[in-house]
Amino acid sequence: MMTKRELEQYLLQSLNMGLGSLMQGETSYTNSFDCKIMDDGFLFLPRLPAGYIIDDDLYQKIFLIANASLYPRYTLLKQNSAYFMALDTNDIHVQRGLFFPWKLGVSERLIISDLDSFAKSHEEDIIPIMKNLVLDYNNVTSLAIAGNSGSGKSYTLTYLLSHLKQISDLIIIDPKFDTPSRWARENGIAVIHPKRNRSKSDFVSEINENLSDSLNLIQQRQEILYDNPDHHFDHLTIVIDEVLALSEGVNKTIKDSFFSLMSQIALLGRATKVHLLLVSQRFDHNTIPVSVREQLNVLIQIGNINKKTTQFLFPDLDPEGIVIPIGKGTGLIQIIDNEHPYQVLPLLCPTYYTKKGIL
Repeated sequence: MMTKRELEQYLLQSLNMGLGSLMQGETSYTNSFDCKIMDDGFLFLPRLPAGYIIDDDLYQKIFLIANASLYPRYTLLKQNSAYFMALDTNDIHVQRGLFFPWKLGVSERLIISDLDSFAKSHEEDIIPIMKNLVLDYNNVTSLAIAGNSGSGKSYTLTYLLSHLKQISDLIIIDPKFDTPSRWARENGIAVIHPKRNRSKSDFVSEINENLSDSLNLIQQRQEILYDNPDHHFDHLTIVIDEVLALSEGVNKTIKDSFFSLMSQIALLGRATKVHLLLVSQRFDHNTIPVSVREQLNVLIQIGNINKKTTQFLFPDLDPEGIVIPIGKGTGLIQIIDNEHPYQVLPLLCPTYYTKKGIL
Protein backbone atom coordinates (compact mmCIF):
# COMPACT_ATOMS: atom_id res chain seq x y z
CA MET A 1 0.00 0.00 0.00
CA MET A 2 1.33 3.45 -0.93
CA THR A 3 2.04 5.96 1.81
CA LYS A 4 0.43 9.41 1.66
CA ARG A 5 3.76 10.89 0.60
CA GLU A 6 4.18 8.36 -2.22
CA LEU A 7 0.63 9.04 -3.39
CA GLU A 8 1.31 12.80 -3.36
CA GLN A 9 4.44 12.30 -5.46
CA TYR A 10 2.60 10.06 -7.93
CA LEU A 11 -0.25 12.58 -8.25
CA LEU A 12 2.15 15.51 -8.69
CA GLN A 13 3.99 13.63 -11.42
CA SER A 14 0.69 12.89 -13.24
CA LEU A 15 -0.38 16.56 -13.00
CA ASN A 16 3.02 17.90 -14.10
CA MET A 17 2.90 15.76 -17.23
CA GLY A 18 -0.80 16.26 -17.99
CA LEU A 19 -1.14 20.00 -17.32
CA GLY A 20 1.90 21.07 -19.36
CA SER A 21 0.27 23.22 -22.07
CA LEU A 22 -2.48 24.64 -19.82
CA MET A 23 -0.04 25.86 -17.17
CA GLN A 24 2.31 27.81 -19.48
CA GLY A 25 5.18 25.53 -18.48
CA GLU A 26 4.69 26.05 -14.73
CA THR A 27 5.07 22.83 -12.71
CA SER A 28 5.60 21.68 -9.15
CA TYR A 29 9.33 21.63 -10.03
CA THR A 30 9.17 25.43 -10.45
CA ASN A 31 7.32 25.59 -7.11
CA SER A 32 4.11 26.76 -8.85
CA PHE A 33 1.78 24.30 -7.11
CA ASP A 34 1.65 21.38 -4.71
CA CYS A 35 -0.74 18.58 -3.71
CA LYS A 36 -1.93 17.46 -0.30
CA ILE A 37 -3.63 14.11 0.33
CA MET A 38 -6.52 14.17 2.82
CA ASP A 39 -8.81 11.40 4.11
CA ASP A 40 -11.77 12.31 1.91
CA GLY A 41 -9.96 13.74 -1.12
CA PHE A 42 -6.94 15.76 -2.20
CA LEU A 43 -6.06 19.46 -2.43
CA PHE A 44 -4.41 21.14 -5.39
CA LEU A 45 -2.46 24.04 -3.86
CA PRO A 46 -1.56 26.84 -6.32
CA ARG A 47 1.11 29.31 -5.22
CA LEU A 48 -0.14 32.77 -6.18
CA PRO A 49 0.42 35.02 -8.02
CA ALA A 50 0.65 32.51 -10.87
CA GLY A 51 1.07 32.61 -14.62
CA TYR A 52 -2.06 30.47 -15.16
CA ILE A 53 -5.75 31.15 -14.49
CA ILE A 54 -7.46 29.22 -11.69
CA ASP A 55 -10.94 28.61 -13.08
CA ASP A 56 -13.47 25.87 -13.92
CA ASP A 57 -11.44 24.78 -16.96
CA LEU A 58 -8.36 24.15 -14.82
CA TYR A 59 -10.47 22.36 -12.18
CA GLN A 60 -12.09 20.02 -14.72
CA LYS A 61 -8.72 19.35 -16.41
CA ILE A 62 -7.19 18.34 -13.06
CA PHE A 63 -10.28 16.17 -12.42
CA LEU A 64 -9.80 14.31 -15.73
CA ILE A 65 -6.09 13.68 -15.09
CA ALA A 66 -6.45 12.70 -11.42
CA ASN A 67 -9.55 10.53 -11.91
CA ALA A 68 -7.80 8.39 -14.52
CA SER A 69 -4.56 8.30 -12.49
CA LEU A 70 -6.25 7.23 -9.24
CA TYR A 71 -8.72 4.71 -10.72
CA PRO A 72 -9.49 2.06 -9.35
CA ARG A 73 -8.06 2.91 -5.90
CA TYR A 74 -10.23 6.02 -5.63
CA THR A 75 -13.28 7.36 -7.45
CA LEU A 76 -13.26 11.15 -7.71
CA LEU A 77 -16.69 12.73 -7.18
CA LYS A 78 -17.56 14.99 -10.10
CA GLN A 79 -18.31 18.64 -9.22
CA ASN A 80 -20.38 21.03 -11.33
CA SER A 81 -17.86 23.83 -10.78
CA ALA A 82 -14.51 24.54 -9.07
CA TYR A 83 -14.54 23.59 -5.37
CA PHE A 84 -12.43 26.16 -3.48
CA MET A 85 -11.31 25.48 0.09
CA ALA A 86 -9.86 28.09 2.47
CA LEU A 87 -6.69 26.95 4.27
CA ASP A 88 -5.67 27.67 7.84
CA THR A 89 -2.62 29.87 7.24
CA ASN A 90 -1.73 33.56 7.27
CA ASP A 91 0.43 33.31 4.14
CA ILE A 92 -1.66 34.94 1.39
CA HIS A 93 0.25 33.04 -1.34
CA VAL A 94 -1.15 29.67 -0.24
CA GLN A 95 -4.40 30.53 1.56
CA ARG A 96 -6.64 28.61 -0.82
CA GLY A 97 -6.75 25.27 -2.63
CA LEU A 98 -8.89 23.38 -5.12
CA PHE A 99 -10.48 20.41 -3.36
CA PHE A 100 -11.25 17.12 -5.14
CA PRO A 101 -13.42 14.82 -2.98
CA TRP A 102 -13.19 11.09 -3.54
CA LYS A 103 -14.53 7.79 -2.26
CA LEU A 104 -12.35 4.77 -1.64
CA GLY A 105 -12.38 2.11 -4.37
CA VAL A 106 -14.89 1.91 -7.21
CA SER A 107 -18.59 1.13 -7.47
CA GLU A 108 -19.19 -2.63 -7.17
CA ARG A 109 -22.23 -4.58 -8.26
CA LEU A 110 -24.28 -6.73 -5.87
CA ILE A 111 -24.80 -10.33 -7.03
CA ILE A 112 -27.95 -11.84 -5.47
CA SER A 113 -28.88 -15.51 -5.86
CA ASP A 114 -32.42 -15.22 -4.41
CA LEU A 115 -34.00 -11.78 -4.58
CA ASP A 116 -37.01 -12.46 -2.33
CA SER A 117 -35.02 -13.83 0.60
CA PHE A 118 -32.37 -11.09 0.12
CA ALA A 119 -35.06 -8.40 0.31
CA LYS A 120 -36.54 -9.92 3.48
CA SER A 121 -33.14 -10.19 5.19
CA HIS A 122 -32.47 -6.43 5.39
CA GLU A 123 -33.09 -3.94 8.14
CA GLU A 124 -36.35 -2.05 7.97
CA ASP A 125 -36.40 0.84 5.46
CA ILE A 126 -32.89 0.06 4.10
CA ILE A 127 -32.47 -0.75 0.40
CA PRO A 128 -28.97 -1.87 -0.74
CA ILE A 129 -28.05 -0.39 -4.14
CA MET A 130 -24.39 -1.44 -4.51
CA LYS A 131 -21.65 -2.70 -2.23
CA ASN A 132 -20.98 0.26 0.12
CA LEU A 133 -24.11 2.14 -1.02
CA VAL A 134 -27.47 1.76 0.72
CA LEU A 135 -30.62 3.84 0.57
CA ASP A 136 -32.55 4.77 3.74
CA TYR A 137 -36.15 4.99 2.53
CA ASN A 138 -37.03 7.38 5.39
CA ASN A 139 -34.87 10.01 3.67
CA VAL A 140 -36.45 9.57 0.25
CA THR A 141 -38.99 12.01 -1.20
CA SER A 142 -39.37 10.63 -4.72
CA LEU A 143 -37.30 8.51 -7.11
CA ALA A 144 -36.78 8.58 -10.87
CA ILE A 145 -35.30 5.94 -13.18
CA ALA A 146 -34.47 7.05 -16.73
CA GLY A 147 -32.94 5.12 -19.59
CA ASN A 148 -33.44 4.24 -23.21
CA SER A 149 -35.26 1.09 -24.29
CA GLY A 150 -33.40 -2.10 -23.36
CA SER A 151 -31.07 -0.39 -20.86
CA GLY A 152 -32.37 -2.33 -17.82
CA LYS A 153 -35.01 0.02 -16.37
CA SER A 154 -37.59 -2.74 -15.80
CA TYR A 155 -34.93 -5.00 -14.27
CA THR A 156 -33.94 -2.24 -11.82
CA LEU A 157 -37.59 -1.42 -11.08
CA THR A 158 -38.31 -5.08 -10.24
CA TYR A 159 -35.36 -5.05 -7.81
CA LEU A 160 -36.70 -1.93 -6.07
CA LEU A 161 -40.27 -3.28 -5.98
CA SER A 162 -39.08 -6.48 -4.27
CA HIS A 163 -37.58 -4.35 -1.48
CA LEU A 164 -40.43 -1.85 -1.32
CA LYS A 165 -42.96 -4.67 -0.88
CA GLN A 166 -41.37 -5.32 2.54
CA ILE A 167 -41.47 -1.71 3.74
CA SER A 168 -44.21 0.14 1.85
CA ASP A 169 -47.78 -0.08 0.59
CA LEU A 170 -47.75 0.07 -3.22
CA ILE A 171 -49.94 1.58 -5.92
CA ILE A 172 -48.66 0.36 -9.30
CA ILE A 173 -49.60 2.11 -12.55
CA ASP A 174 -48.43 0.26 -15.66
CA PRO A 175 -49.51 1.77 -19.01
CA LYS A 176 -47.64 -0.94 -20.98
CA PHE A 177 -49.22 -3.83 -18.97
CA ASP A 178 -45.73 -5.37 -18.87
CA THR A 179 -43.08 -6.35 -16.28
CA PRO A 180 -44.52 -4.46 -13.24
CA SER A 181 -47.93 -6.07 -13.89
CA ARG A 182 -46.43 -9.57 -13.97
CA TRP A 183 -44.43 -8.86 -10.80
CA ALA A 184 -47.59 -7.55 -9.09
CA ARG A 185 -49.57 -10.65 -10.13
CA GLU A 186 -46.91 -12.89 -8.55
CA ASN A 187 -47.01 -10.81 -5.36
CA GLY A 188 -50.76 -10.31 -5.07
CA ILE A 189 -50.72 -6.52 -5.59
CA ALA A 190 -53.37 -4.67 -7.62
CA VAL A 191 -52.25 -2.83 -10.77
CA ILE A 192 -53.88 0.03 -12.66
CA HIS A 193 -53.43 -0.84 -16.34
CA PRO A 194 -55.16 -0.13 -19.68
CA LYS A 195 -58.22 -2.23 -20.43
CA ARG A 196 -59.62 -3.30 -23.77
CA ASN A 197 -62.29 -1.03 -25.32
CA ARG A 198 -61.33 1.94 -23.12
CA SER A 199 -59.79 5.18 -24.34
CA LYS A 200 -56.46 6.48 -23.12
CA SER A 201 -58.12 9.53 -21.58
CA ASP A 202 -60.43 7.19 -19.63
CA PHE A 203 -57.36 5.28 -18.36
CA VAL A 204 -55.59 8.49 -17.22
CA SER A 205 -58.85 9.63 -15.54
CA GLU A 206 -58.79 6.41 -13.50
CA ILE A 207 -55.17 7.16 -12.54
CA ASN A 208 -56.19 10.69 -11.51
CA GLU A 209 -58.86 9.26 -9.19
CA ASN A 210 -56.24 7.10 -7.47
CA LEU A 211 -53.81 10.02 -7.20
CA SER A 212 -56.62 12.15 -5.76
CA ASP A 213 -57.25 9.46 -3.09
CA SER A 214 -53.50 9.54 -2.26
CA LEU A 215 -53.65 13.33 -1.96
CA ASN A 216 -56.60 13.02 0.44
CA LEU A 217 -54.53 10.55 2.49
CA ILE A 218 -51.67 13.09 2.62
CA GLN A 219 -54.08 15.74 3.93
CA GLN A 220 -55.44 13.37 6.59
CA ARG A 221 -51.91 12.53 7.68
CA GLN A 222 -51.00 16.23 7.81
CA GLU A 223 -53.82 16.80 10.32
CA ILE A 224 -52.49 13.93 12.47
CA LEU A 225 -48.95 15.37 12.29
CA TYR A 226 -50.25 18.78 13.32
CA ASP A 227 -51.42 17.29 16.65
CA ASN A 228 -48.58 14.77 17.00
CA PRO A 229 -45.39 15.64 15.00
CA ASP A 230 -43.76 12.31 16.01
CA HIS A 231 -46.54 10.09 14.66
CA HIS A 232 -45.14 7.22 12.58
CA PHE A 233 -46.88 6.41 9.27
CA ASP A 234 -46.45 3.44 6.96
CA HIS A 235 -44.80 4.28 3.66
CA LEU A 236 -46.99 4.52 0.56
CA THR A 237 -45.23 4.42 -2.83
CA ILE A 238 -46.99 5.32 -6.07
CA VAL A 239 -45.10 3.54 -8.86
CA ILE A 240 -45.66 4.87 -12.39
CA ASP A 241 -43.94 2.99 -15.22
CA GLU A 242 -43.36 4.81 -18.54
CA VAL A 243 -44.73 8.17 -17.39
CA LEU A 244 -44.16 9.54 -20.90
CA ALA A 245 -46.79 7.13 -22.26
CA LEU A 246 -49.39 8.72 -19.94
CA SER A 247 -48.67 12.36 -20.68
CA GLU A 248 -48.65 12.12 -24.48
CA GLY A 249 -51.79 12.01 -26.61
CA VAL A 250 -54.27 12.70 -23.79
CA ASN A 251 -57.05 15.28 -23.48
CA LYS A 252 -55.45 18.53 -22.19
CA THR A 253 -57.80 18.92 -19.20
CA ILE A 254 -57.04 15.37 -18.01
CA LYS A 255 -53.30 15.82 -18.58
CA ASP A 256 -53.32 19.09 -16.59
CA SER A 257 -55.11 17.33 -13.72
CA PHE A 258 -52.58 14.48 -13.86
CA PHE A 259 -49.67 16.96 -13.69
CA SER A 260 -51.32 18.97 -10.91
CA LEU A 261 -51.94 15.87 -8.75
CA MET A 262 -48.37 14.60 -9.27
CA SER A 263 -46.98 18.03 -8.31
CA GLN A 264 -49.01 18.19 -5.10
CA ILE A 265 -48.05 14.66 -4.06
CA ALA A 266 -44.35 15.34 -4.78
CA LEU A 267 -44.41 18.61 -2.82
CA LEU A 268 -46.48 17.44 0.18
CA GLY A 269 -45.66 13.73 0.38
CA ARG A 270 -42.33 13.70 2.17
CA ALA A 271 -43.45 14.41 5.75
CA THR A 272 -46.41 12.05 5.38
CA LYS A 273 -44.34 9.15 3.93
CA VAL A 274 -46.01 9.21 0.50
CA HIS A 275 -43.49 8.74 -2.34
CA LEU A 276 -43.44 8.71 -6.14
CA LEU A 277 -41.32 6.18 -8.05
CA LEU A 278 -41.27 7.29 -11.68
CA VAL A 279 -39.83 5.39 -14.65
CA SER A 280 -39.46 6.88 -18.13
CA GLN A 281 -37.18 6.96 -21.15
CA ARG A 282 -36.64 10.66 -20.47
CA PHE A 283 -37.84 13.30 -18.00
CA ASP A 284 -38.36 16.45 -20.06
CA HIS A 285 -41.06 19.05 -19.30
CA ASN A 286 -43.60 17.04 -21.34
CA THR A 287 -43.12 13.96 -19.15
CA ILE A 288 -43.40 15.44 -15.64
CA PRO A 289 -43.84 19.00 -14.30
CA VAL A 290 -40.69 20.90 -13.29
CA SER A 291 -41.96 21.02 -9.67
CA VAL A 292 -41.94 17.19 -9.55
CA ARG A 293 -38.45 16.98 -11.02
CA GLU A 294 -37.16 19.40 -8.38
CA GLN A 295 -38.53 17.19 -5.59
CA LEU A 296 -36.79 14.02 -6.81
CA ASN A 297 -33.95 13.14 -4.46
CA VAL A 298 -32.94 9.73 -5.85
CA LEU A 299 -31.99 10.07 -9.51
CA ILE A 300 -30.96 7.05 -11.59
CA GLN A 301 -29.89 7.22 -15.24
CA ILE A 302 -29.23 3.84 -16.87
CA GLY A 303 -27.72 3.01 -20.25
CA ASN A 304 -25.94 5.36 -22.60
CA ILE A 305 -24.40 8.27 -20.63
CA ASN A 306 -23.59 11.52 -22.38
CA LYS A 307 -24.51 15.19 -22.16
CA LYS A 308 -27.70 14.64 -24.14
CA THR A 309 -29.06 11.74 -22.08
CA THR A 310 -28.24 13.34 -18.71
CA GLN A 311 -29.63 16.81 -19.52
CA PHE A 312 -33.05 16.19 -17.90
CA LEU A 313 -32.16 14.47 -14.62
CA PHE A 314 -28.72 16.10 -14.24
CA PRO A 315 -29.00 19.46 -16.05
CA ASP A 316 -25.79 20.88 -14.54
CA LEU A 317 -23.64 17.80 -15.07
CA ASP A 318 -20.99 17.31 -17.71
CA PRO A 319 -20.38 13.54 -17.47
CA GLU A 320 -16.95 13.73 -19.16
CA GLY A 321 -14.33 11.93 -17.09
CA ILE A 322 -16.72 9.86 -14.96
CA VAL A 323 -15.63 6.22 -15.32
CA ILE A 324 -18.76 4.16 -16.01
CA PRO A 325 -18.21 0.42 -16.50
CA ILE A 326 -19.52 -1.11 -19.72
CA GLY A 327 -22.42 -3.53 -19.48
CA LYS A 328 -26.14 -3.77 -18.84
CA GLY A 329 -27.64 -1.93 -15.89
CA THR A 330 -24.81 0.59 -15.58
CA GLY A 331 -25.16 4.36 -15.37
CA LEU A 332 -25.27 7.16 -12.81
CA ILE A 333 -26.96 7.64 -9.44
CA GLN A 334 -27.40 10.69 -7.24
CA ILE A 335 -28.88 10.53 -3.73
CA ILE A 336 -29.64 13.97 -2.33
CA ASP A 337 -29.91 13.64 1.44
CA ASN A 338 -27.83 14.36 4.54
CA GLU A 339 -26.01 10.99 4.51
CA HIS A 340 -24.48 10.65 1.03
CA PRO A 341 -22.11 12.85 -0.93
CA TYR A 342 -24.53 14.79 -3.12
CA GLN A 343 -22.33 14.24 -6.17
CA VAL A 344 -23.23 11.85 -8.97
CA LEU A 345 -21.73 8.34 -8.63
CA PRO A 346 -21.16 5.58 -11.22
CA LEU A 347 -23.90 2.97 -10.81
CA LEU A 348 -23.91 -0.79 -11.33
CA CYS A 349 -27.42 -2.12 -10.72
CA PRO A 350 -27.64 -5.40 -8.79
CA THR A 351 -27.65 -8.70 -10.67
CA TYR A 352 -30.27 -11.06 -9.26
CA TYR A 353 -32.34 -14.14 -9.99
CA THR A 354 -36.12 -14.07 -9.64
CA LYS A 355 -39.20 -16.15 -10.48
CA LYS A 356 -39.60 -17.28 -14.06
CA GLY A 357 -42.04 -15.29 -16.14
CA ILE A 358 -41.70 -11.87 -14.45
CA LEU A 359 -38.98 -10.22 -16.55
